[in-house]
Amino acid sequence: MIIETNRLVLREFIPGDLQEVHKYASDVEVCKYSDWGPNRLEDTKAFIEEVVKGQGIHPRNQFTLAIIVKETNGLIGACNLIRDRSQGEIGYSINRNYWGFGFATEAAEAMLDFGFNELNPHRIYATCRPNNVGSIRVLEKIGMRIEGHLREHRFFKGKWHDSFLYAILRSEMKKSSEE
Repeated sequence: MIIETNRLVLREFIPGDLQEVHKYASDVEVCKYSDWGPNRLEDTKAFIEEVVKGQGIHPRNQFTLAIIVKETNGLIGACNLIRDRSQGEIGYSINRNYWGFGFATEAAEAMLDFGFNELNPHRIYATCRPNNVGSIRVLEKIGMRIEGHLREHRFFKGKWHDSFLYAILRSEMKKSSEE
């Protein structure tokens, strides 16, 4: 599976992606707000093995794709979409060296388009930590609206964390694409 945008190619992960994925997955700053990481090499290898194995499951409900910059052909992160009945959840992670260039926004928007056009959910949502300002900006730029503040929503790294819940409905996505 391949999704192309103006500057990016979103493609399936392959075992040879290990070192590039590990560059960002082992970075404390990249995974600061995530329930995973910083990864050891074995953790990153297990992630890639799990994702590659999941590519063969049918019907497929999880799509985790490598984010590749067209200009350099470099792998800079991952994005995913998980389908659960009538809704989907998106997520993304970007190598810190590529923050601030709009790559997360471009990848997340592509995953929304793919989700609504191919999987037909009623809504797609995402969660992020309240102090993750960069992720909040991405979600708002792609048209998601905040639906709630989930108190002590996730337990990871030894403590409970709040989350903001953002979502966009199929009808809202259609409206924004018509404008």
